[in-house]
Amino acid sequence: MQTVEAKLRTIIDLGNQLSQFKDIDLVLEKILSEARTFTNCDAGSIYVREGDLLSFRYAQNDTMQQLLPPGKKLPYASFTIPINNNSIAGSVAANGSILNIPDAYEISGSFPFFFNRSYDLQTGYRTRSLLTIPLKNFRKDTIGVLQLINAMDIQKAVIPFEKEDEEIIGYFANTAAIAVERAKMTREIIMRMNKMAELRDPKETGAHVNRVAAYSVVLYEAWARTQDLPQFDIDKNRDVLRMSAMLHDVGKIAISDMILKKPGRFTDEEYQAMKLHTLLGANLFADIYSEFDESAAIVALNHHERWDGNGYPGHVDPVTQEVLVGYQKEDGSAHGKRGEEIPFFGRIVALADVYDALSCRRYYKDAWDEKDVVKMIQEGSGTQFDPNLVTVFLECLDTFREIRDLYQD
Repeated sequence: MQTVEAKLRTIIDLGNQLSQFKDIDLVLEKILSEARTFTNCDAGSIYVREGDLLSFRYAQNDTMQQLLPPGKKLPYASFTIPINNNSIAGSVAANGSILNIPDAYEISGSFPFFFNRSYDLQTGYRTRSLLTIPLKNFRKDTIGVLQLINAMDIQKAVIPFEKEDEEIIGYFANTAAIAVERAKMTREIIMRMNKMAELRDPKETGAHVNRVAAYSVVLYEAWARTQDLPQFDIDKNRDVLRMSAMLHDVGKIAISDMILKKPGRFTDEEYQAMKLHTLLGANLFADIYSEFDESAAIVALNHHERWDGNGYPGHVDPVTQEVLVGYQKEDGSAHGKRGEEIPFFGRIVALADVYDALSCRRYYKDAWDEKDVVKMIQEGSGTQFDPNLVTVFLECLDTFREIRDLYQD
């Protein structure tokens, strides 16, 4: 058993790890997984405060996970609960105090809240011990709630959470809250950039960029599992990919309204002007200060390239907009990037963006039936899309559907 000093060192190390990630979704997932590892518990969930509500963001459950096929994750879910004393998480958010409950089914009648057994009844899972912790920022405001479920001993038997761990995990929760606020600020900056693009182009909705980013991360993770990449590398790449994918079309803010909002088909000249959004978007990140800048430039520049070389903008310098030496066609245009010349993140977002564009209704078209979308992507394997990513995509369709339902226009 670890000493208190060893546990504190572990918590400090966990806090340092959180500081390396900037995307809110990954930060929340890491908070939950690291807190579960520290307390050796079977399951957990995490909520983020939105006004007078708690928004359910992530759940993990090792027992239920083992019932799924390898590589599959628990289904996405989205719901809110009021911040009041009617629920355990709501009460913790309202009162700002940790609750350590030995058995959720034996809560004393002196408490105003009760345990909702609906999930247990649906799945056959048995929730026993609960440790529910407020996430407080430096102003002592509760910005979320971390709930840990079913602590286990070395024989995997469920036990109550240790009383002595409450203060230590509370310290971790404070560190986690700072990471959450920082990540929320980063996300908000990205969403504001997208809102600028949305003002110009009605197709660039917040739901669209969230879906494309989520699809991209799912594709990357599924591919990474086939490569046996270290988890740290996967997490680091997920972090920058999600944020970068949200900004794939940010260059449209520099395209004329006469083109962006044109209701009919583009002329050849208008289409060529529209293509410039890839170069303009990449140029926004031309000064590389971080991995995010580099990744955002790559995605903006390359998400319309095609595996067969017939995409755009091709081998063009995004700063000067000049064709690179050796890549000029007879007509003066650039040869498109082909195959693995296209950076991997660009290939991922290309597929995710097409799937979303076809799957969702727009003012100029109806949504395609899913089987037609899948058929089109399958037929584009090796021509429009990286064939390895198409294989991965077909394995992830259930998760894509859940994401589509989660982020609705």
